[in-house]
Amino acid sequence: MAASEFVSFLGELFAASGEVLRRRFRAPLEVESKADDTPVTVADREAEAAMRAAIERRFPDHGILGEESGATRTDAAYQWILDPIDGTKSFITGAQTFGTLAALLKDGAPILGAIHQPILGELYVGDNERATLNGEPIRVRDVERVEEATVLSTDHYDFRRLHDFAGYERLAATARLYRNWGDCYGYALLSAGFADAMLDAEMSVWDLAALVPIVRGAGGVISGYDGGPIETATSCLATTPRLYPLVTRLLHGESLEPPPPARFAL
Repeated sequence: MAASEFVSFLGELFAASGEVLRRRFRAPLEVESKADDTPVTVADREAEAAMRAAIERRFPDHGILGEESGATRTDAAYQWILDPIDGTKSFITGAQTFGTLAALLKDGAPILGAIHQPILGELYVGDNERATLNGEPIRVRDVERVEEATVLSTDHYDFRRLHDFAGYERLAATARLYRNWGDCYGYALLSAGFADAMLDAEMSVWDLAALVPIVRGAGGVISGYDGGPIETATSCLATTPRLYPLVTRLLHGESLEPPPPARFAL
């Protein structure tokens, strides 16, 4: 099946979810807590239901895994991974740093990823080789030094809870600009060349799968926060090829300063 057919389908997929989210955004919502103490609303559930219905109509033999409604046809070669609102906390507070995520996996490998921001009308799509924003090519920018970089994350308290917070603070303090403009929109900003690193302390497969083809397609590097493979990660570090080794050195407590010149003992 041609990749172009899947890309063209994204318009139909996000038209369904986008209609729900635009109607529910900044409207009164009852917020519930899931078992993991994360929030969920009727907007999350309705948007996912609309996406699942669109996939069932167009690709009835494909599998689907959604954050809110679980998995179907787990043995199918093609699997859709859906997160109807990545950034529900942003959504319920009226902030626009949220998005809808969709990834298409073939035999377990992500071949297509998309981030849709329905309020701003932005659609980021990647296939591991290239990435676009509303059909126009995007690319990570080439910053040479962390001191020149813009670093983003979703929630620094998660790093204090789950990781070496000292390394995270070193990175944030070294960067030219540090902000918590996170969730999936931070990865969109990285891929479009508006930021230089994006980090998350805790991630699930529906948070990660769509990001991989976009970041890689834009020329970026994406791994677990600890440097491990993204395919088995439960955290995330995404940045540019030039910055990746510098960022990881800071996170692991290494200095960016060159070592002093060797001297003979006299």
